[in-house]
Amino acid sequence: MNRLFTIEDEQRIVAAIRAAEYQTSGEIRVHIEKNPQLPSMDDAARVFRVLGMHQTQARNAVLIWLSPQRKEFAILGDEGIHAVVGDDFWRAERDLMSSFFREGQFAQGLVEVIGQIGEKLKTYFPYQSDDSNELLDEISYS
Repeated sequence: MNRLFTIEDEQRIVAAIRAAEYQTSGEIRVHIEKNPQLPSMDDAARVFRVLGMHQTQARNAVLIWLSPQRKEFAILGDEGIHAVVGDDFWRAERDLMSSFFREGQFAQGLVEVIGQIGEKLKTYFPYQSDDSNELLDEISYS
């Protein structure tokens, strides 16, 4: 598979996920889909379930799904986070990521959006002393 990110880019993205999650009980995952079979949001929802993201305690996981082949992406928040941020927040994040992607700045776009999602998660789901990392931080591929 032709990689979308260099090793250094992947390290920056994972570091952004860890930094965001350090301040919240929320979870963020990035997934790269090699050959999607469904419309973007449907495939993102499928991956969300496959990765077990719907099983977080506070239902506050966020998936950023990318399909380089189709030049599409989706951002999907579970019901806990979606209930407090609403559609306008997801549209703003989509628009921000699109602006970076149009410039070919894929890793930087993800880092910026992950940071903003982390801030929202911190606001509504602050880190608690008994929190655990419920999901892997690494980028997943299929």
